[in-house]
Amino acid sequence: MKTDRLTIAGMAYASRLIVGTGKYPTFQVMRKAIEASGASLVTVAVRRVDLARRDGESLLDHLDLETLKLLPNTAGCYTADEAVRTARLAREAGLSDLIKLEVIGDEKTLFPDTEGLLQATRTLVKEGFTVLPYTNDDLVVAKRLRDAGAAAVMPLASPIGSGLGIQNALNLRFILEEIRDIPVIVDAGVGTPSDAAVVLEMGADGVLMNTGIAGAGDPVKMARAMRLAVEAGRLAAEAGRIPRKLHASASSPIDGLLR
Repeated sequence: MKTDRLTIAGMAYASRLIVGTGKYPTFQVMRKAIEASGASLVTVAVRRVDLARRDGESLLDHLDLETLKLLPNTAGCYTADEAVRTARLAREAGLSDLIKLEVIGDEKTLFPDTEGLLQATRTLVKEGFTVLPYTNDDLVVAKRLRDAGAAAVMPLASPIGSGLGIQNALNLRFILEEIRDIPVIVDAGVGTPSDAAVVLEMGADGVLMNTGIAGAGDPVKMARAMRLAVEAGRLAAEAGRIPRKLHASASSPIDGLLR
């Protein structure tokens, strides 16, 4: 079910680009980059936010919550129980019941623990959360997450923060072809605007990134570049590319030319 706007659980968002809030050199740069990105949905690591404001200042103070929707995430959780507790904390703190669910299975690659991910998804869906699970590029797992009640599936393009772009386009195509009733949002590994454009050209409903923007030499310029790339990729997907051909085809047909 593809829509004109990124729509998750009945809520429409103006941008198909979702951005993170970590790794920026300063809060001021973060704020400017988010503005330049045009994103209306931003993800925040619950375990890295001082919800009690013990230091008097919080990451949340630098986000325009009048125009931005928060997507709390369970980054840093290695078990289903830990992720569920973190999601509950986010809701109790008034952040959101929309949750980006992460259950990490390997400390080096940060690949997800799919068994724990499925378990946590089922639990949180029953508790009324809108769950967006970060998963690997495995069609079978994506289908099981959808059947468990996930509001979207978020397969990785490559390891988190790697900037490697799409490493297995075939697997992503399988997911995009099969999962049509909920959004597919590619998460992790996007390094350049060309990566983002390709993701949208393939038919993804959206793309989520953090390091690709925050780690750039000029995060604000990169955020704008990513915004334009996502818009271009989506337009290209809607327009439909020309078929690939082995041989040349003249741009100006010779039929009817005077000889």
